[in-house]
Amino acid sequence: MPPSPGRVPGAVPGSRAGRRVAAFFDLDKTVIATSSTAAFSQSFFAGGLITRGDVLRSAYAHFLYLLSSADAAQTERMRQHLSELATGWDVAKVKQIVAETLHEHIDPYVYAEAVDLITEHHAMGHDVVVVSASGTELVEPIAAMLGADHVVATRMTVAEGRFTGEIDFYAYGENKATAIREIAAARGYDLENSYAYSDSITDAPMLAAVGHGFAVNPDRALRRLAADNGWGMLTFSRPVALRPRIRPTPVLAVAGVLAAAAVTWWVVSRYRRRRD
Repeated sequence: MPPSPGRVPGAVPGSRAGRRVAAFFDLDKTVIATSSTAAFSQSFFAGGLITRGDVLRSAYAHFLYLLSSADAAQTERMRQHLSELATGWDVAKVKQIVAETLHEHIDPYVYAEAVDLITEHHAMGHDVVVVSASGTELVEPIAAMLGADHVVATRMTVAEGRFTGEIDFYAYGENKATAIREIAAARGYDLENSYAYSDSITDAPMLAAVGHGFAVNPDRALRRLAADNGWGMLTFSRPVALRPRIRPTPVLAVAGVLAAAAVTWWVVSRYRRRRD
C-alpha cells in the first residue's frame, strides 16, 4: 500500500535551494488498471475510425498486454499494431472522441492508491508528470483529469490533420529516461530528490533516473531488479471511479467484444494472482 498522506518515503520539500521536486508516473497498469489505448477501441469503432475486425484485434492485443510482463518484444508489437491502426486517422476526430468518452472508459479503472499518492505529492509542492508510451492525444486528457502538471507521451507524425503512421517520438524504455532528464533540465527539477513509479521492467531506466524509484505491482523481473537497486515496492489494487460512471451508449456490433473483455479481465486477474 502507498504511504499515508504526508509520509511519502524519503519525502523532501517541493523546492530545495532553488531546485524543484517532481513525481513521474507511468500510466498503463500503474495509475490505471488497463491499457489507455485499447480502452477507447469501442468509441473509435463507433466513430468510424476502425472496423469490427480492428476491434477484435485490439481486444486480443490488449489481452496479451495484460497477460504479459510487457517486455520489449510485446511492447514493440503493441507499438507496431497501434501505428498501423492509426494511419490515416483524423486527429481532430480522435481528440473529440477521447474528450467525449474519457470518463466512460478511464474513470472506472483509476487506482485509488495512485490518486492518493498524486494528492500527497501535490500537497508537498511536488510537480506530477505522467509518462506514457500511449499517444499524446490520449494521455494529455487523462493526465488533466488526474490533475497532473505535465505530460511525456508518444508523438505521432501528423500531415494535413491526419496521422501518417510514422512516430516522431516513442516514449518507451530509455526514451522515457531521456525525456525525464530533458524536462528536469528545462523546469529545474532535482532528479536526485524526485520520484518515479512504474509496473514494467521496460521502465527500469525511468526508475533509475530519479533518487526514489518505486515498482508498482511489479512483475517478477522488475521485482528482482527493484530489490537489487533498493527501489520501493507498492501494491495498487483498488480501481475506483473518479465520479459516477457514465452509462455508455450501446453499440450492438461490439457488445460481444465488450463482454469478452470483461471475462478476459477476470481470467487475467486470476492468472496474475496465481503466478505471483
